[in-house]
Amino acid sequence: MLTVDFTRFPLAPGDRVLDLGCGGGRHAFECYRRGARVVALDRNAEEIAEVAQWFAAMAEAGEAPPGASAEAVVGDALALPYPDGHFDAVILSEVMEHVPDDKGLIAEAARVLRPGGRIAVTVPRYGPEKVCWWLSDAYHEVEGGHIRIYRAGELLARIRGAGLRPYGSHHAHALHAPYWWLKCAFGVDNDKALPVRAYHRLLVWDIVKKPLLTRVAEQTLDPLLGKSFVAYATKPHRTAPVAAAGDAEPA
Repeated sequence: MLTVDFTRFPLAPGDRVLDLGCGGGRHAFECYRRGARVVALDRNAEEIAEVAQWFAAMAEAGEAPPGASAEAVVGDALALPYPDGHFDAVILSEVMEHVPDDKGLIAEAARVLRPGGRIAVTVPRYGPEKVCWWLSDAYHEVEGGHIRIYRAGELLARIRGAGLRPYGSHHAHALHAPYWWLKCAFGVDNDKALPVRAYHRLLVWDIVKKPLLTRVAEQTLDPLLGKSFVAYATKPHRTAPVAAAGDAEPA
């Protein structure tokens, strides 16, 4: 299940792509299939070990085109072991809401992105996320859990503050918002509740079969209920000069 829309975030074969805070690696796998040279980085060593195994399995199965490469790395998102401008594209999906120094995180992502490169940033959307927090403390008050909820304007301000230029946004995963509301209502660790199990079966069916009915329903509901807010930005080729004291403001 992808949150980033690759029609809005195009990749070319051979692009260097960083999936920063990759988790289970879903976006890294898609970039690999598209011919990119992918680095999937996360601080969780167990997840990175699984991502590395999946990369190896994909290579063995011939799922990636010639020239593509993939590397799974344990690392610190606030101190990346890469030089300035190293990557053509960066994905930062469902990470910023976990990190106390979110300004430092987006600044580090911008640092390793080359001028002219693209970044995709996704976070839980304010409305659906607020409902989850209201229904359950256990949903977010856990080690490594969500520590903030972003309004769209707040996230875009963080992106601009890192010197990046937003060029588009949308919402995603409307069908998943009610699932998490049910989880929060019946207990985030209670997978046996009938409504939770029934809705989970619906989501699995939707992901596997991709029926037209649910695809149309989700596209229709995304602007209202989309669980994630997705923003896209580019890194300008040069920073505009700061006006000296006394310079006239543009009209």
